Amino acid sequence: MIGAIELGLLYGVVALGVYLTFRVLNFPDLTVDGSFTTGAAVAAALITAGQSPVLATLAGFGAGLIAGTITGILHTKGRIDGLLAGILTMIALWSINLRIMGKANLPLLREETIMTPLRDANVLGKTAIGIAVFAVAVLLIKLLVDWFLSTDLGLSIQATGNNEQMIRSFGVNTDGTKILTLALSNGLVGLGGAVVAQYQGFADISMGVGLILVGLASVILGQAVLGHRGLFMASLAVVFGAVLYRIIIFGALKVGLDPQDMKAITAILVILALLLPRWGFLKKI
Repeated sequence: MIGAIELGLLYGVVALGVYLTFRVLNFPDLTVDGSFTTGAAVAAALITAGQSPVLATLAGFGAGLIAGTITGILHTKGRIDGLLAGILTMIALWSINLRIMGKANLPLLREETIMTPLRDANVLGKTAIGIAVFAVAVLLIKLLVDWFLSTDLGLSIQATGNNEQMIRSFGVNTDGTKILTLALSNGLVGLGGAVVAQYQGFADISMGVGLILVGLASVILGQAVLGHRGLFMASLAVVFGAVLYRIIIFGALKVGLDPQDMKAITAILVILALLLPRWGFLKKI
């Protein structure tokens, strides 16, 4: 259970990225399936090359920024449908990720990573100390996202998602806000990929497959339970949803369900979280 909560907190960073596009910008971005692996691949490649784990993790964030920027440019400047732009970038990233890693799986078990101090202290997956460390780190990122969305630029991004035509009439460059949001979103996803790879001890070419569904499940489940009134509560619910999702998956595996069924279970969770409020339940959403 402790390991599931730790992993859920790490995926909370990814969920915050999905939240920026799915809820704030109202943009269905599939780039995340590729940028998550890109962040992991870049971090793993740099670590195995002897670079600092901190620098490698930040590079994973930067790689995600670039991926999101490409999707944003394809959509805004190339006038390509947002869904298709994300798919095109995601497909291209598959080959790029293979080039970065040099093979389909890059192990990190014998390398120095940002998880090494916690692993050496024997707290990962075993005590609440690991949970506390991850919770503080994710909370800081969540507060940073809250602060950004509260600035004039962040309010412009929120307005772009709510009513693009209206905010454009006030002179806001909505193409710029879209590109920036997609870049930041995928930057967070890439950061999450870099950290998850170091936590799990490897980067794999398929680790991002279906990630958009996991991200949506985290956003929808969390906000179905905690609601999303106010920016602070909305982003907190996203992180909570990521943890809740991992606990549910952990419970499903514990009762004997086949790991191959996890994607179907995730889809069912999302469907229930979307439909139950419309049927009179979970009114907070």
